[in-house]
Amino acid sequence: MKNIINKIKFILMDVEGTTTSIDFVHDTLFPYAYDKMESFIKANPELVSGLDNPTATLKQWIKEDKKEPLLKTIQGHIWKEGYESGELKGHLYDDVPAAFKRWKQDGLGLGIYSSGSVLAQKLLFTYSKFGDQDQLIEANFDTKIGHKREKQSYTNILNDLNLSGDEVLFLSDISEELAAASESGMHVIQLIRKDPVNSPFDQIRSFDEI
Repeated sequence: MKNIINKIKFILMDVEGTTTSIDFVHDTLFPYAYDKMESFIKANPELVSGLDNPTATLKQWIKEDKKEPLLKTIQGHIWKEGYESGELKGHLYDDVPAAFKRWKQDGLGLGIYSSGSVLAQKLLFTYSKFGDQDQLIEANFDTKIGHKREKQSYTNILNDLNLSGDEVLFLSDISEELAAASESGMHVIQLIRKDPVNSPFDQIRSFDEI
């Protein structure tokens, strides 16, 4: 897989299941936002002025892992308080910081594309257990650019980066995302952090393999 580095200019990465454990998101971040939701809404009612029964609705969306933009925004604000207070530390797999450093030394640009808000992405990498990794990331995208399983979203990202698909490598654990990115012309590699899956894409278990 290492020869692909010679062909590209930019590495775009998913977060959950790729740079960061799914367990951290579901067992740490989601419960933290759930527990803090009521007090946060009481302190910031203007953020949910158009939503009926906002606390119950948002908590239910957390349970259902809804990709609602309003929920993602509010979760980002709640997590910001947690990261800044030191209650939260962003999880990254051990191979991620070294890979970021290596890729930057190779002259590559780094970007993140996640269903989590740009704020949530930047917080996770800024307050990671390895220190500030956000300073190495030059582009962040969330679902405002489009949904992650649609080709057009990746085309939009290429346009934003002013790069061709052949100049970008996308890393994700989700086959449907990789298929959409591949249709846009990007190179793709699938991360297998836990259980093996059957898919038509090249697979790796660690960023060390790139």
